[in-house]
Amino acid sequence: MRSALMGSLLAIMICVPLARAADIAAGKAKAELCVGCHGEAGISQIENTPSLAAQPDQFIQWQLVFFRAGTRKNEQMQPIVEQLNNEDIRNLGAYYASLEPPKAPKPDENPDLSKKGAQAAAGRRCASCHTDSYAGTKGVARVAGQREEYLVKALREYKSGVRSGGAMAAMTDVAYSLSEEEIEALAHYLAHL
Repeated sequence: MRSALMGSLLAIMICVPLARAADIAAGKAKAELCVGCHGEAGISQIENTPSLAAQPDQFIQWQLVFFRAGTRKNEQMQPIVEQLNNEDIRNLGAYYASLEPPKAPKPDENPDLSKKGAQAAAGRRCASCHTDSYAGTKGVARVAGQREEYLVKALREYKSGVRSGGAMAAMTDVAYSLSEEEIEALAHYLAHL
């Protein structure tokens, strides 16, 4: 029985092609499609457009798959993701994950708002998914240093149920109970990390 199992495993290993490693240079080249909105080195300069620098590899890949499948909808993204094959998506994930994260936009001019945001984050257990540093992991977004107005937009979309894809159920559950003041405080806090 054991030798039959080992033989089956060996046959699977021989027959199943190994996944190719992501190519960061190819991802950088493909990211030229993304620069207009998401910025040089993945740092967005456009309101309500997220920075992609230092987002976890799997998170980028999943979001691109969700956009390509139509699970997430965005008029600007749709024609771009339709051009991407699976290898492009793997390469883009590796490329953006390799970049330096965005710096906080400027010194926190409203530390009281950040304190309220930190309380909202602790009360919603945000760190249990996004990690203690809010840098994200695997398929979970990096929210530390993200554009503040984008975070407000995303939280409002989760709260209203407009945004889907990925951790929709968890994020909708968390965001549903947030007041508008908590959304703004949480976004401010995270953007200044």
